[in-house]
Amino acid sequence: MKKPVVPGVADYDAAAGGWGALGAVARALQGQMAVGRETAALRRVNQPSGFDCPGCAWPDPRHTSSFEFCENGAKAVAWEATGKRATAEFFADHSLAELWLWSDHALENQGRLTQPMAYDAESDRYLAITWQDAFDRIGAALRALPRAEMAEFYTSGRTSNEAAFLYQLMVREFGCNNFPDCSNMCHEATSVGLPASIGVGKGTVTLADFEHCDALFSFGHNPGTNHPRMLGTLREVALRGVPIVVVNPLRERGLERFVSPQHPAEMLTGKGTTLAQHYYQVGIGGDLAFLKGMMKALFEADAADLQGGGTGLLDRGFIDAHTAGIDALRADVQATSWSSIEQACGLPRTEIEAATRLYANAERVIFCYGMGMTQHHQGTHNVQQMCNLLLLRGNIGRPGAGIAPIRGHSNVQGDRTVGITEKPTPALVDAIERRFGFRFPLSHGHDSVQAVKAIRDGRSRALICMGGNLATAMPDPEATMAAMRKLDLVVHVATKLNRSHLIPARQALLLPCLGRTERDLQASGLQSVTVEDSMSMVHASQGGLPPASEQLLSEPAIVAGIAKATLPDSRVDWQARIDDYDLIRDDIEAVFPQFQDYNQRIRQPGGFRLYVGASQRDWGALGKARFIVAPGLREDPPAAAELLTMTTIRSHDQYNTTIYGYNDRYRGISGRRDVVFLNAGDLQRRGLRHGDRIDVQSCAPGCDGNDAYRVAGFTAVEYDIPPGSAAMYYPEGNCLVPLDSHDPQSGTPAYKSTPVRITAAAVPDPPAQ
Repeated sequence: MKKPVVPGVADYDAAAGGWGALGAVARALQGQMAVGRETAALRRVNQPSGFDCPGCAWPDPRHTSSFEFCENGAKAVAWEATGKRATAEFFADHSLAELWLWSDHALENQGRLTQPMAYDAESDRYLAITWQDAFDRIGAALRALPRAEMAEFYTSGRTSNEAAFLYQLMVREFGCNNFPDCSNMCHEATSVGLPASIGVGKGTVTLADFEHCDALFSFGHNPGTNHPRMLGTLREVALRGVPIVVVNPLRERGLERFVSPQHPAEMLTGKGTTLAQHYYQVGIGGDLAFLKGMMKALFEADAADLQGGGTGLLDRGFIDAHTAGIDALRADVQATSWSSIEQACGLPRTEIEAATRLYANAERVIFCYGMGMTQHHQGTHNVQQMCNLLLLRGNIGRPGAGIAPIRGHSNVQGDRTVGITEKPTPALVDAIERRFGFRFPLSHGHDSVQAVKAIRDGRSRALICMGGNLATAMPDPEATMAAMRKLDLVVHVATKLNRSHLIPARQALLLPCLGRTERDLQASGLQSVTVEDSMSMVHASQGGLPPASEQLLSEPAIVAGIAKATLPDSRVDWQARIDDYDLIRDDIEAVFPQFQDYNQRIRQPGGFRLYVGASQRDWGALGKARFIVAPGLREDPPAAAELLTMTTIRSHDQYNTTIYGYNDRYRGISGRRDVVFLNAGDLQRRGLRHGDRIDVQSCAPGCDGNDAYRVAGFTAVEYDIPPGSAAMYYPEGNCLVPLDSHDPQSGTPAYKSTPVRITAAAVPDPPAQ
């Protein structure tokens, strides 16, 4: 039966990239009304003497091209280098109550913030203030807290190494370890899971390893939207004849076919490169079972090969020399039945065995993965089971092989490396004391979920956010926003307006900062900052555009201003470090020895790679890599038979909570975001059709029947997604995820696995867009 015609919903048959990508870049530039400024910025993006793209953390190639950016990177640059301005006059014209009714897209589309602002409750508006007044207010409010741990200090992954180091230094000297961070919401399961498996919380591969792998597995991520520059690397891998294997619930065009805008022949013919030759659509929450199935198939094939007189399929020399715990893993896997594996992952044994043969026939294998693996109740186990599978064949610590967590924010990994962590170590305490002459508490602070709970319960009274959109990004946004309204102080350091800025505390301040694209001129001259990409490469970033306003300060300068006002007897010469960022890098090197010769090495084109022990089969304090058993097969609690499991996803026209527009080209969605992607059979069993309006009720513990965990009047879209699975956009779907729904090991919210009930909409009229 032919599907009904639904406004804004159509099939998309073209490849990823191509003319569609170029057209989207042109529209993004035109829409921000500063074409000359934006195109000048694009010529410098990801170049050795330019700035690092704020769009994702994919590494730069050794030999850059003239245009080293992708469609979504161009959108990010255009959004930041825009000619639009949100001035004091704009805020004078609009109360916060009025702005609250605007869409997230409309808020950020007002353009760059231009001067420091403070909330005035009487007029319900932000009013302009001086920088010194802002710093004095913040310092007085922080010093008035009964205890330092009653403040929360959030960090966005776009914060540079220099700003992040100064930020954590200020907070440590203040006496606090509360560092809710955007990584808590995405790859915290990586930061917790990998150290227990291989001794380091980072990926083990470099970009060069992709030139030597002979199989590549992609788990739970969508590079066509979330890190499109990776498509160029996947194209090169595919053209070498290397099998690309995808394990993902949704069919994603950016993993299937790609037309490279940088290759004229492909653009002229429209004939792209096939990427994934093998695509396994596990049900949402089925990754853990799939991985155990692959290990079970590998153990069985290994035993059969030995019985046939072969040498086996496991790398026994590597296992004996470099690992511990294989007997417990083997026993667990052997005790797990094939029928239970098939039921849990939604795929037959034959498909799992086929994927295992692809793995076993390759000598050098890379596993890439994203938040489809980490944002589950057992996301840490998912990460560790991928490590187990790689370790069984020695695919950690040799050229062309390894594990690659694909990060989103451009410096989320670097922020952690330079000290943004709520779990300080004795080594960090000692190093900071040696360098700066003060000690700070060793006690653990708050991650993002713990911070919101502390604010909700009145245990925390102040919140400072270095970028980000915390209220919208968190699960259970209604509870998060209600909590934030009770604060005594909230401070947002930002380039543009977003919804979190509209939640006033007793004192609320909005501090505008320089963007990545802009010149940062300090007393010693033009400054560079540094960032670390997904593969531990650290390189310099220097903007070239004039600042959007003369009143903008850099993030390091804002941190220093707050520090001087808060810590009048500080042991740190804050102003000297703002005058010359080389001094900040000297501090980082002194505290973290892996940054040896920091200032010299970042002045080399392409920067340098930090030492990753597991890449050299150095397992650090573990001594050996560890096989870690995950109990059972469920990465999430099983949903009742009448329920579906909902995952949140990102559209092609957004970056985290930033909504560039209302199109999701590769999924055939245009001009809207009020959709839920559903399997045809699931629709039919509920008496629903493609295009019907539906209500979605969260059935997570404590949520069923509570309207706070419900979305109404969305449109059902028939899509290629496994039975029992559903998907809707983030952050619209965040209200379905309760605050307590997270991985107990890492605290990562389980955005990818909420049990929901789908019913026909109770209200016939469509929601306002």
